Amino acid sequence: MTAAKPKNMKEALEIIEMLQSKNDELQSRNDSLELLVHNMNEMLTKGRRMMFGRSSEQLRYVEGCEQLSFFNEAETEADTAAPEPKEDILVPAHTRKAKRTKEELTEALPHKEVVVEFEGEDKKCDLCGAELVCIGKEKLRSELNIVPAQIFVIDYYRNVYKCKECEKETGYAEILKPDAPVAVMKKSMASPATVAYTMQEKYQNGVTLFRQEQYWKSQGVELKRNTLANWIIRSSQWFKPMYELMLEELLEEDILHADETELRVLKRDGKPTNSMSRMWVFCSGKYSSKPMSLYKYHPTRSAKVVESVLGKYKGYLQTDGYESYTHAWEAKRIGCWAHARRKWIDCLPKGIKAEGSKAAQALSIVEEIFTVEKGFDGMETESIYTERIAKIKPLLSKYWNLLEKIDAPKGSALDKAVNYSMNNKKELEGFLADGRLELTNNRAERAVKPFVIARKNFLFSDTSKGAEASALCFTIIECAKLNKLDVFGYLIYLLSELPKLGEKPSKQHLIRMLPWSEDLPEYCKIPKRV
Repeated sequence: MTAAKPKNMKEALEIIEMLQSKNDELQSRNDSLELLVHNMNEMLTKGRRMMFGRSSEQLRYVEGCEQLSFFNEAETEADTAAPEPKEDILVPAHTRKAKRTKEELTEALPHKEVVVEFEGEDKKCDLCGAELVCIGKEKLRSELNIVPAQIFVIDYYRNVYKCKECEKETGYAEILKPDAPVAVMKKSMASPATVAYTMQEKYQNGVTLFRQEQYWKSQGVELKRNTLANWIIRSSQWFKPMYELMLEELLEEDILHADETELRVLKRDGKPTNSMSRMWVFCSGKYSSKPMSLYKYHPTRSAKVVESVLGKYKGYLQTDGYESYTHAWEAKRIGCWAHARRKWIDCLPKGIKAEGSKAAQALSIVEEIFTVEKGFDGMETESIYTERIAKIKPLLSKYWNLLEKIDAPKGSALDKAVNYSMNNKKELEGFLADGRLELTNNRAERAVKPFVIARKNFLFSDTSKGAEASALCFTIIECAKLNKLDVFGYLIYLLSELPKLGEKPSKQHLIRMLPWSEDLPEYCKIPKRV
């Protein structure tokens, strides 16, 4: 059925206008649907890559150019007719570390010498019967030996005294007793060593309290998980003064790094069991003489945490692009190029080949920045500063010029990559200000990693008190590792000495117990290789 012919020019113009309006409406709906399909495809491809693809961010390059070998950018200006990348993949040159000898592997360990001797008649000459004389010795082999952990009970007694002379003269003598050794916990059978062992197994080795319970049972000791948990929570309170002092020392540093990760805490007042809390970490910089990683639990990802910890900090603060870090009001914010790089990687899932795309070009510049920065390893910080201005600053100008030319579909991975860099431009250029600053916030992310690995084992904390205890224990253990201490020995030292100082130890005492202190006993230190 054909539409009726317009009776006049006015009616014809009205019909044309109506049809144009409907056409515009349909075009708009079509554009919206195309964008929706575009974004859904991005999400699907990205999900497949996350599930089945490579977990590493290391990138492989096409022979003969600096473009990536796999692309799926789905940007409007991509050339779908671009040639397929070559199958030959260049592997960046690297130098393998030489394998260590048996002697090098065991040089830091104590050695016990066993000498094989002739005995009895074998020590006499078969020809003349004379006593054989030792003229030297030859090495046969070295064996790595181990003595399983010994579990035993220490029964504490004390002698009771009185003066016999006073008793003779007066008929009375006061009963005198030496002071009892201070226990790590009152009315508990836990020793500093058993608590230290429990903490180290849980927080450094990722052994759950359930598995520890089974281990103790296999040794003939019935120790329940709730008992072990109570040991950790109660004993960790001795670390609080140390923690506060380390936080004070941390805020005096010129450079800090910060990051946070999720933690599920089951029993939170007024909160459902599936709600997520946060474990925050604050680290000293690469060149600090006081290596530190401080962990802080908080029930939310709120900016109040940043404000309470770093509100008055005036140094450099390197983080990701999370907005809460802006609440470190006086800090000089430094961005993270690893996060910027990840955004571009997200634009390049497997599928569509788009050699020469805008995302690939941007990523290529970022990779070049990382390559140039790698060449500064071992330089003095003053030289690093000069070299960055000369070699990296021009690359940054090239990078920003490219990003200004990218017109990405709103909400796409490409759009997110562009916006991340542009919104954090000042912070991403911040590393140019000082040769001691780093290109990435990987230092804080590495500090978060031990907690993330441990979280995979214990999955959640039962209470906020448990999460706070975890923060204290992680702080002590990770700081010990950063300062090349024997973690078990250092834990024993603190759990033995801190209770002697009481709930309010002096700052002077605590300074001597910090993980970088020269006054620590030898058993806290890892033996140095000769």
